[in-house]
Amino acid sequence: MLLERNLALELLNQHVKNEKMIAHCLASEAVMRALAHRLGKDEAKWGLAGLLHDVDVEDVNGDPLVHGIAGADMLKEMGIDHEVTDAIKMHNEAATGLERTTEFQHALAAGETITGLITATTLVYPDKKIASIKTKSVVKRMKEKAFAASVNRDAILECELIGIPLNDFAELSIAAMREIADEIGL
Repeated sequence: MLLERNLALELLNQHVKNEKMIAHCLASEAVMRALAHRLGKDEAKWGLAGLLHDVDVEDVNGDPLVHGIAGADMLKEMGIDHEVTDAIKMHNEAATGLERTTEFQHALAAGETITGLITATTLVYPDKKIASIKTKSVVKRMKEKAFAASVNRDAILECELIGIPLNDFAELSIAAMREIADEIGL
């Protein structure tokens, strides 16, 4: 089963209070929908995974040993589609002790992670507007390990495992986030 978007958003808001985290989840949803569109996948399913991938982050106080697993378990109990819960569980490999193996898992890991790099890049621009940033700026920032140091560059590069070169992935992700710029404050 897939949750209707309004119910998924309600669930997210019940569990996540931090506005920046909600914006991250909305950005992840937008990127996942764009990826699904490009790859010919189910946009509602992929969008749901992006929207709810961090639904448990405040419930578990960001504990990397359980984050993702707790959210996936909660969603499983609600009867949410197994592929969605699996991708959510696997977006945090550290908690599972397993490696990502499916296209959906790689897409969610890369998609939710690049939103952080794009947001950080946007915030160093004078106007702090995503409309101003260029793909080459995000790609350049990928190589600057000290910039947004907490962003896992290896997770972003998983875009290549689903057949999308980094440049194209950054461009697609920026475009997806631009479409919801007002919602995410960029």
